[in-house]
Amino acid sequence: MTDSRRTFIKKTTMAVAASAFFSNELFAAKKEAQLTGVQLYSVRDDMKKDPSGTLKQLSNMGYRYVEHANYIDRKFYGYEAKDFRKLLNDLNLKMPSGHTVMGKQHWDDAKKDFTDAWKYTVDDAAVVGQMYVISPWLDQDLRKNLDDLKRFLEIFNKSGELCKKSGMKFGYHNHDFEFSEKYGDVIMHDVIMQNTDPNLVIHQLDIGNLYNGGATALEVVKKWPGRFQSMHVKDEIKATSGDERFESTKLGAGIVPVKEVIDIGKKSAGTIHFIIEQESYQGKTPLASVEEDLKIMKGWGY
Repeated sequence: MTDSRRTFIKKTTMAVAASAFFSNELFAAKKEAQLTGVQLYSVRDDMKKDPSGTLKQLSNMGYRYVEHANYIDRKFYGYEAKDFRKLLNDLNLKMPSGHTVMGKQHWDDAKKDFTDAWKYTVDDAAVVGQMYVISPWLDQDLRKNLDDLKRFLEIFNKSGELCKKSGMKFGYHNHDFEFSEKYGDVIMHDVIMQNTDPNLVIHQLDIGNLYNGGATALEVVKKWPGRFQSMHVKDEIKATSGDERFESTKLGAGIVPVKEVIDIGKKSAGTIHFIIEQESYQGKTPLASVEEDLKIMKGWGY
């Protein structure tokens, strides 16, 4: 892929480093309820050109939940939190989760506290209506060795405590390196799972990304029952370009046994959020692709 999610996140993380809370009634209703949404990175170019028009098209397709991948200078796709929530509400949409990378610039080790930048991130997530504040990346400097990783995983737990004050949870979203990088005989993903408090930190399993790390979705979802409250629902085929072996495709068209994985997630992995993400489109438009994905999910009962 010429513009992979990995590349996008790295660029966004570097840029960030350089430079009314979710209704109790709705939170109570949805924290145990299943929902199907779409990661807005799937339609990133459309969102960049016309956020409100793109969200309207997603709503017209039948989507009711979206997940953001753009929070810069305290704005979601150029909107302040309260204004973005109004836009979503006007289109009959809600945003129960979102992606913002938490990095070392967000923790002041001298003060043993989060910087204002991360506190604002959590505050704005609550205003816009999130249940989960999800970090989709772990900088290489934070995982050079086992001790460094464990230290930052403690920050994950502290972020969970911070989010809890606003009725939310912190979350982490995997890519592929978590399954290919090891500390001795232990893969990084196992270290992350073992050192994060399930009461404070949820895990959003991307069932497609991990194939580039040599893992399979079925083995991972079976290995950690009850730990994946959220999933990125994604299928993979052999990559047509770029430096990764696989790229995403229409659900059911690739190597991931998608329905089997999400069924296991629903039954035993604690999954309640099923977030569609497609990053490569094989000649179709992004909007047409996510519309087709939603129809497939509905056909599977999601």
